[in-house]
Amino acid sequence: MKRKLVAAIGIAGMIFSVAACGGKDDDKAASGGSNKGQTLTVWVMDGSAPDQWQKDVAAAFEKKTQAKVKFEVQQWNGIQQKLTTALSEENPPDVFEIGNTQTPAYAKTGGLAELADLKSSIGADWTAALNNSSVFENKQYAAPWYFANRVVIYNKKVWADAGIKDTPKTRDEFYADLKQIGSKTKAEPIYLPGQNWYHFVGLTIGEGAELVKKDGDKYVSNLADPKVAAAMETYKKFQALSKAPKDKDEATPQQGEVFGKGNVGAIIGMGWEAGTAIKANPAIEKEIGYFTIPGATADKPEGVFLGGSNLAVAAGSKKQELAKEFLKIALSDQYEGELAKINGVIPNKESLQSNLAGNAAAEAAAPAAAGGGTTPLIPEWAAVENAPNPVKTFMTAVLNGKSPAEAAKQVEGDFNKRLAQQQ
Repeated sequence: MKRKLVAAIGIAGMIFSVAACGGKDDDKAASGGSNKGQTLTVWVMDGSAPDQWQKDVAAAFEKKTQAKVKFEVQQWNGIQQKLTTALSEENPPDVFEIGNTQTPAYAKTGGLAELADLKSSIGADWTAALNNSSVFENKQYAAPWYFANRVVIYNKKVWADAGIKDTPKTRDEFYADLKQIGSKTKAEPIYLPGQNWYHFVGLTIGEGAELVKKDGDKYVSNLADPKVAAAMETYKKFQALSKAPKDKDEATPQQGEVFGKGNVGAIIGMGWEAGTAIKANPAIEKEIGYFTIPGATADKPEGVFLGGSNLAVAAGSKKQELAKEFLKIALSDQYEGELAKINGVIPNKESLQSNLAGNAAAEAAAPAAAGGGTTPLIPEWAAVENAPNPVKTFMTAVLNGKSPAEAAKQVEGDFNKRLAQQQ
C-alpha cells in the first residue's frame, strides 16, 4: 500500500450533533426479492477499496439481497467536514469508511448506529487490538476493516557490508546490529528523526503506558508516567545513532527519500515508504528488506501504532438491516481476505493473515498487529494532535537533554488545555 494512512487526523470542533432518526421501520427485509429496486450507498476512501474488490462485493451483495450497492469514493482531504455534514442530513451514506481513531468522536455525536448484533454474528474472532477503536463507552459502533503499522525497512547491502547475516529478534540485538553498522561501515546506522511520534506511541504501547489519565471527570496528560519515560528512553537510545534532526518528523524531509540515497542502514516506517525510496533511487529496490520491529524479548514484537479504518452504519440510514447485510459480506473471510491480498493491509482477524504471503512489508508488519494499539480512543484526543503537537515537543525536549519528567512538566499545561477543549 503506497499511500499514507491518515486515520489519526484531528476532528476537534468539526463534529455536529447528529439525530439518530430513521432506520429499521423503513428498512425492508435483508434477503429475498423484497429488496429489488433498493440501492445502498457506501462511502469508501480513495485507495481503500480496489476496483475488483468493489465489483466482487457488489455482485455478492446483489446475489444475496437483490439490492444494489453504489460505491462513492471520497478524498481524505476535507472528509471530516463532509462526513459530519452528511450524517446530519436526511439521507446520509448508509455505510461509510471512517478512520479508526476518528471513530469515538463520531460515536459520541450519535452519528453511528450500534452494531452489537453484528459483532455477535461475525466478529467473535476479530483481533481485539484492531476492534478496540470500534468500541466507545463499551458499545460497538463500527466494525474493524483494515490496518497497517510500522516495520523496519533496511538496506541489505549495508547490513551485509557490516557483516550482519540475520535480522535481529530482540531490541538489544537490533541496537547491537546498528552499532556494528556504525563501526564497520560509513553508513548512518538508522535514520530516526526526533519527532517520529507514531513510533514513540508504539513504544509506549509496548510499555503498557497510557498517554492520558482520568482526573475526576476529565482527561489530563500522563506523560510523567514512568512507563512513558521508559519508552522515551528507548527512543532516545536509538535516536542517538542517527544524524537526523531532533526537532523534525519523518516527513520533514521524507525519510524514504533519505533512505533512498543508499547510505542509511534502516528506517522505521510504513511499508509504502519503501516506494518513496525507490522513486528517489530505482537502483535501491533490490537492496530493500523488511523485518518486524523487535521487542524487549524474542517472543513479543515491539508495540506499534495501528493506523487503519473501520466501517460504520449511519444512525440516520433508512436501510439499517440492508447495511448490516453489506457488512457481513464485505467483512467475510472471502472479501476481507481479498482486500488484504490486493492492498497488502492487515486484515481484521489473525486467521486471514495468510493472504499477505508474498508481500514482504505486510508479512513483516502482521506479527505486531495483535499487540498494537492507538492513541487514546477518546474524542478529546483530536485537539492534541494539532500543530504544534505537545507530544512532539516533549520528545525533542528529552532528546535535547531534559529528563522525561522535566519535559512532561514543560508541555503539561498546553496538553491539558487541548484535552479540555469543547468537542
